Amino acid sequence: MSLIEQLKFDGNGLIPAITQDAESGDVLMMAYMNAEAVEQTLATGNVHYYSRSRQKQWMKGESSGHLQIVKEIRFDCDNDCLLIKIEQQGAACHTGQRSCFYRVWDGEIRETADKLVDAASLYARQDILEALYNIVQERKQLGDGEKSYVKSLFDKGLDKILGKIGEEATETAIAGKGGDREEIIYEVADLFFHVVVLLGFYDLPPERIYAELRRRFGLSGIEEKASRQK
Repeated sequence: MSLIEQLKFDGNGLIPAITQDAESGDVLMMAYMNAEAVEQTLATGNVHYYSRSRQKQWMKGESSGHLQIVKEIRFDCDNDCLLIKIEQQGAACHTGQRSCFYRVWDGEIRETADKLVDAASLYARQDILEALYNIVQERKQLGDGEKSYVKSLFDKGLDKILGKIGEEATETAIAGKGGDREEIIYEVADLFFHVVVLLGFYDLPPERIYAELRRRFGLSGIEEKASRQK
């Protein structure tokens, strides 16, 4: 009998999966898998999950490079939960923390300083956009009573998001004309942020943009434009 046949998936075809550092024993994250994600994890040795927000399978680290390499897979006595012992490359949490469980409650919320990862060494230039996209997707799922600027943009709809992009693009152009380098950085960051919100609206991860930019390497602007017309 295969592992898939042993497991009990819920009504949505999902099973919770806890990932644990095989060497230190630290619990790093909890996410969900469907049968295909389990199969791909077994076949590749890299942990795959199923995203409930994006409704698609994904491999941890496929964009960031922060792979989770399988060392051992266990399942509980009820066959309805997985424990995967891994070698974590980089950070497990999309916030840049090594573990998703970096906050402690002892009458108030505090962060465990020993789990912090140096952002300068953690993020390549594309990874910060991937982390931002993941946060946008989380905010998108917040309930009506929970406050979030990103959530408010989604609640107001596509036209509001597009309006903010237009507004930030205009402010970026004005900053560019003014020549103040710090102001340019600030406005471009605002523009990038709202563009990532638009990607989140359509469930388009930044990797799709990176892939398109990679496709254009080696093409002149004239050739690339002609290829789109065809």
